[in-house]
Amino acid sequence: MGKYIIAGNWKMNKLPSETYDFVKEVVEATKGATCEVVCCTPYVCLAPAIEAAKGTHVKIGAENLHYEDKGAFTGEISADMLVDMGVQYVIMGHSERREYNNETDETVNLKAKKAFEKGLIPIVCCGESLEQREAGITMDWIAIQIKKAFAGISADDAKKVVIAYEPIWAIGTGKTATDEQAEEVCGAIRKLLADLYDDATAKTITIQYGGSMNAKNAAGLLSKPNIDGGLIGGASLKAPDFAVITGAAK
Repeated sequence: MGKYIIAGNWKMNKLPSETYDFVKEVVEATKGATCEVVCCTPYVCLAPAIEAAKGTHVKIGAENLHYEDKGAFTGEISADMLVDMGVQYVIMGHSERREYNNETDETVNLKAKKAFEKGLIPIVCCGESLEQREAGITMDWIAIQIKKAFAGISADDAKKVVIAYEPIWAIGTGKTATDEQAEEVCGAIRKLLADLYDDATAKTITIQYGGSMNAKNAAGLLSKPNIDGGLIGGASLKAPDFAVITGAAK
């Protein structure tokens, strides 16, 4: 299926003064990983992270970007700024940004198109709430998110997207979807992509699972055929735990 990618999402954690040494620790701990290893850091940590990762197997990503090139958008960061720094990946549509920062499916689509334009790899997040899962509309909801996020995106560009399935009820709660639940949704996402594009395109796209993936449960989740990696929250802040997860991605 898709390329194995394990990406850490630091969220609002780590200080710039801590970042260089920590990324060096991640580099050392994940040596020999057969998957792509990515650290997505807060904006203020990007510079020391990029410096620490220079010349290594670890790639650096941002946690968000704006879909305009420049302008009166106080507090925002453009794709050009990220590219100029040496960033390669960027997360968009995370449920926390949807909830707290008015992120929508439409803005995710605009951000993905801007990422492609500038040569960045978008990590597009999707997922359902507990209420939606209990109502039996998980895939109805996720299908809307995916269809809107990929609107107007060519098959060639779609192949570059990383999709992160993150059930909202499992993010930072300690609850995790079972291996079977995660595989069921990731498989359904792959089928949806095949319907939107074709089988070959769908097989190329990396589909990650996120939502309390950790050193203990990673092997089971990553053994499933439609799960090509993980978007890791808390466990990415501990290099030894992050290394166990990258080691499980084979």
